[in-house]
Amino acid sequence: MPELPEVETVRRGLAPVMEGRAIARAQVNRPDLRWPLPARMAERLTGARVTRLGRRSKYLLADLSTGETLIWHLGMSGRILVSGETLGAFQHAHPAPQKHDHVVLDMAGGARITFNDARRFGAMDLIATDRVQEHWLLAGLGPEPLGNAFDEPYLVARLKGRMTPIKAALLDQRVVAGLGNIYVCEALHRAGIDPRRKAGRIAAPRLARLVPVIRDVLAEAIEAGGSSLRDYRRADGELGYFQHNFRAYGRAGAPCPTPGCAGTVARIVQSGRSTFYCPQCQR
Repeated sequence: MPELPEVETVRRGLAPVMEGRAIARAQVNRPDLRWPLPARMAERLTGARVTRLGRRSKYLLADLSTGETLIWHLGMSGRILVSGETLGAFQHAHPAPQKHDHVVLDMAGGARITFNDARRFGAMDLIATDRVQEHWLLAGLGPEPLGNAFDEPYLVARLKGRMTPIKAALLDQRVVAGLGNIYVCEALHRAGIDPRRKAGRIAAPRLARLVPVIRDVLAEAIEAGGSSLRDYRRADGELGYFQHNFRAYGRAGAPCPTPGCAGTVARIVQSGRSTFYCPQCQR
């Protein structure tokens, strides 16, 4: 499932063709995705101007001139593609409709935004903009890891006394929003922290050092356009490249890349998810 860097990459790709532009025509081809789509969705979107395209955690948020916000989640296989507009060096003509094109937005100016989701694990909803943080998908989320509220004192205080493994604690969206399996594995490897360690038993200075490491990993991933695993594509249809920079994730059996470490990256399973780490330098 796309994590924060992938969703932020998609947001940046969509912003030039959505922000400040009206949705000339919205086409909704089915009544539901993961959950039912909002009533009269096509009618409520058609004619609305996108005043701002933001992101909260792993969700895209399109504020509309109608006073509503479109909440958009890619799910595991969802792809948002832009056609009819030049994105960077690429000019994409409108493709022929595909079987799993569930929502199509024709923007004023000629761009078309198509949401294709073969497995239908994505989601879209509409809510009043002044109540968007009350939506059940967003309420209770922790601070953004790239925002000012996520700092060293916050993380130390938030994890104090917690007996869950540090990896599970960082995946808890109530602690910090947007982190997923890939980037938690990468951050813990860079920080030299064993993913099995109880969060509340890690010394405060070591926990504090996780904050800049997490920020660095996410910033590098965004710069690389995210990580393309399975179905993920950027808005221009191109792949992300951060997977080529993985130090731990998916590298079981490979030599640990930490300078001076002679260990080998291992894979274990935690709460049903693969964890990749170096047993020698992560303690």
